[in-house]
Amino acid sequence: METLHVELGERAYPIHIGQDILSHLPGMIQSTGANGVIALVTDSTVNELYGDKVESILTQAGYTVVRCVMPAGEAHKRLPQVEAFIGEFLQGGMDRASLVVALGGGVVGDTAGYSAASFMRGIPFIQIPTTIVAQVDSSVGGKTGVNHAIGKNIIGAFHQPEGVLIDMTLLKTLPPRELRAGLAEVIKHGVIADEALFGHMEIHIDAILNCDLNALIIPVKRSCEIKAAIVADDEKEHGVRANLNYGHTFGHGIEAVTQYSKFLHGEAISIGMCAAANLAKDLGLVDQAFVDRQKACFEAFEMPTTWPDMPIDEVIEAMKHDKKARAGLLKFVVPDRMGHVIHRNDITEDQTRRALQAVR
Repeated sequence: METLHVELGERAYPIHIGQDILSHLPGMIQSTGANGVIALVTDSTVNELYGDKVESILTQAGYTVVRCVMPAGEAHKRLPQVEAFIGEFLQGGMDRASLVVALGGGVVGDTAGYSAASFMRGIPFIQIPTTIVAQVDSSVGGKTGVNHAIGKNIIGAFHQPEGVLIDMTLLKTLPPRELRAGLAEVIKHGVIADEALFGHMEIHIDAILNCDLNALIIPVKRSCEIKAAIVADDEKEHGVRANLNYGHTFGHGIEAVTQYSKFLHGEAISIGMCAAANLAKDLGLVDQAFVDRQKACFEAFEMPTTWPDMPIDEVIEAMKHDKKARAGLLKFVVPDRMGHVIHRNDITEDQTRRALQAVR
């Protein structure tokens, strides 16, 4: 097991990465000082795979556990689910000495984290991410929240976890489509911060698609290092943390228009990053070779790079409700070379439209 740290002073926390390391969970809980009832929050899919195993680890360590299960899927990441969880917390006897364990992908982590942030004005939680996208992105950094019909993650709070436990063996049961979609965030980290990471993804395509954990551990660890450093530098996203939004302004607009049902998050981000690369080319920041290289990487991992039926006007309208907008202006993250991005808030609607037309 390797351990990284998110350096946030008194709120610093570890990211443990390894194989078959779920047995470390009780020790993580003990280190937080929590001694009340533990909520094990998961979804219907992950519950069938790992719910009994994780609950058994907790009960054998002497904890009382209330298991809370939500339906799987982004469509259920809404306020009624938070209210339902909090009701289960109360019925299970939880109080301010309790702790939430989020066992699942990004939907579970975001919803469970926001429930923990809201319950009695905040109790601690621990992330056990079971998907690539959760391991390399959503489990680290303390962004919790749920979707609104008008926009993604509009309702939420910054609430840092007490720790993140990344057991790579959990990926062995991940459906191939979920594995592929999660890789979009890894590719994103390469584009925004580390050309060598991007190159690793280009070279090890077959091994990664076959869920070779030896090939996956490098991009997972490096992605966590990149995100941990950015979060430590800019926790509340006033500056450099916005780099992590590369492709997301476009991608979130696509998700909102489709009501989170057509594309997985990573698939929408794949299309969004291709749009952002075309925007950068339109601005004279990168050349066609950059656009083609990024697109080829996504296509090698069997992710969508276009949406032929895209309703561009609707996507643009949805983008205007994105939480990254400021004073009515959209803020875009665009690359100026591989491994580096800049921020632009002077993009016209015509330029936005051309970027979307390039991926339709």
